[in-house]
Amino acid sequence: MTIATLINPTSAHNHVFALLLGLCIFLHSMPGHSDAPATPSISENTDPRQEFNHYSPSWLKAVGKLRVPGRIYRSGSLTYQWEDCSATLVGSNSSARADTIVTAWHCLENYRDLSQPILFTLAAGQNPPIQREAYRLFDGGGMYADWAILRLFVPVHSDHATVLPIHPTTAKSGISIAMAGYSRQTALGDFGNRLTFDPMCSITQRSDDVVESDCHAQKGASGGAVVQPGDNGTFWFVGVISEGDGQGISRFVPVDVFRAALKPVQ
Repeated sequence: MTIATLINPTSAHNHVFALLLGLCIFLHSMPGHSDAPATPSISENTDPRQEFNHYSPSWLKAVGKLRVPGRIYRSGSLTYQWEDCSATLVGSNSSARADTIVTAWHCLENYRDLSQPILFTLAAGQNPPIQREAYRLFDGGGMYADWAILRLFVPVHSDHATVLPIHPTTAKSGISIAMAGYSRQTALGDFGNRLTFDPMCSITQRSDDVVESDCHAQKGASGGAVVQPGDNGTFWFVGVISEGDGQGISRFVPVDVFRAALKPVQ
């Protein structure tokens, strides 16, 4: 069969060709056969987190990055790795200097070489960033009590950083909360280089040891701050981020659990 036969309008073969061509066009136009880019998933469209900027609440400046040197044994070999988490500068508003930070226990789980420093960096709104070495004071000892308190070798002056006051009682279920940390699993926040926060979410379940919420938090935000607004524009530190699935379920350890260990800075 020649090309001339295919384009001959009187040819029987041309009718078959036209039917096949129409069927291809129909199938291509059906859902799932488009060449257009896929629509982002619902979770990508509804992620409420924001990146810190000059218009963000000032309490976010108390949240910093924590870098912990770790050692892990795998298959008989020793592996060195860094654990990147978040931590929060806490203290009294009346103090001129602050030297206490709170993070999650699991961020320090593999920290064994005390000759290697733990580094805490306040970068949000700071130019240049403020960096301090820290050492462990107290911790919960496991994921069942996922909190840790560290002391800075050199305090940070209150003129140069925001210090979050510790809630005097407990977070109230009927009032919104917010979470902040250096999440490194998505491009939002530049893979852990920029502070991100969920500005308004809610407590959904609670027990004596852990509180569940609908806040969005991802890996790297562990150890970050959970805050709740108070009177006269005050934001209280009410807990430390333990874990989250990035889809609207996250858990934090309420400050009630480790309040006694924080007594010296309250």
